[in-house]
Amino acid sequence: MSNANARVAYRNARLLDPASGLDQRGDLLTEGAKIADFGPSLFADGVPEGIEVVDLQGQCLAPGLVDMRVLIGEPGEEEKDTIKSASRAAVAGGITAVVLLPNTDPVTDEVASLEFIARRAREVRLVKVFAYAAATRGTDGNEITEMGLLSRAGAVAFTDGTKAIASAKAMRRALSYARTFDKLIVQHPEEPSLASGGMMNSGERATRLGLVGIPREAEIIMIERDLRLLELSGGRLHFAHVTTGESVDLIRRAKARGLKVTCDTAPHYFALTETDVGDYRTFAKVSPPLRGEMDRRAIVEGLADGTIDAIASDHTPQDQDQKRLPFAQAACGVIGLETLFPLTLELVHKGAMPLLKALACVTVKPAELLGLPLGRIAKGAPADLIAFDLDVPWKVDVAAFKSKSKNSPFEDRPVQGRPLRTVVDGRTVWQFEG
Repeated sequence: MSNANARVAYRNARLLDPASGLDQRGDLLTEGAKIADFGPSLFADGVPEGIEVVDLQGQCLAPGLVDMRVLIGEPGEEEKDTIKSASRAAVAGGITAVVLLPNTDPVTDEVASLEFIARRAREVRLVKVFAYAAATRGTDGNEITEMGLLSRAGAVAFTDGTKAIASAKAMRRALSYARTFDKLIVQHPEEPSLASGGMMNSGERATRLGLVGIPREAEIIMIERDLRLLELSGGRLHFAHVTTGESVDLIRRAKARGLKVTCDTAPHYFALTETDVGDYRTFAKVSPPLRGEMDRRAIVEGLADGTIDAIASDHTPQDQDQKRLPFAQAACGVIGLETLFPLTLELVHKGAMPLLKALACVTVKPAELLGLPLGRIAKGAPADLIAFDLDVPWKVDVAAFKSKSKNSPFEDRPVQGRPLRTVVDGRTVWQFEG
């Protein structure tokens, strides 16, 4: 939408940088793809000629969001979402970088798959697209992939994505091997034999609905096991979408012991509970399942005290045919690219987290975990920015979303705060036209 080589002055902004603690009124100048300068008196003598001016009129300007857990259908299931449709949804949600899971067809376990993703991202040229490589071949949980080759080809970390690395032997080898390249192993913490056949959180509600439950222990046991393996093998381990209070406690204690362990959660685990399944509402069927209120509160506390490092959308598009089925047969997953930001802001508006700390969970923290030089307002940093109105109220309208799939449990949810402009490498790639 804008010239890649332009100089743009963003004036009268509330500048927010979670990495440095910056929160002040000021201006910011971009030159091409970089941030040239910023500060409260940057244009005290006026803006020089030849610089485009964007007056933000007191609205917020922060680093663009980095979403570290995104599943799309390309290649293999393009009817669900493609790199192009997901990129459009991402920039509309204030996201400037996404990291794609390897659970495609074929699985991202070879260099050629990473090259395909990079090529498609260059063609679309909206959001910055990064990719995980599979930790095991075909994500079958047995043979470790060629992590050295994949790392050199651009893999930011290794994971079997929506599948747990169930074999303790395979997990130990993956941790040891990835340690050589200082890469994260990202685990879906769910013991498969305990979760097999399950449809929602175990408990009274599942019993009343006649649905097979997935016990909380499926997550807790896997985390306990993998922390032991981390102590044995070394390396860096990250648990995706944690959902239980015990999980948070285990990770909190492991961090205190000095283990290199981190974790994230997704908005639906602090914004919803198992009661949102209602009467077999398949849009609330996710993996791992929504938990009870006490676990939801524990997730909020884990975010507030920093035990949970990041918030990721866990964007998992499913088409109508796979969601409009009886609950037992319906696919898991919700879309999240366009609700990640307003749901994260709920934590701020409800007093659970200060603004900069909440923003850190979706900007600099995921970037640092994956070794990406993103998520900061700093001289010379990439000009990846989000301008947003912190307080404007609106209702989630899934029909207006850019994603091909519409499987969101947040339809008509009142939220507060929305993106106004998304900038990637100095280019305005999206503007709100409400």
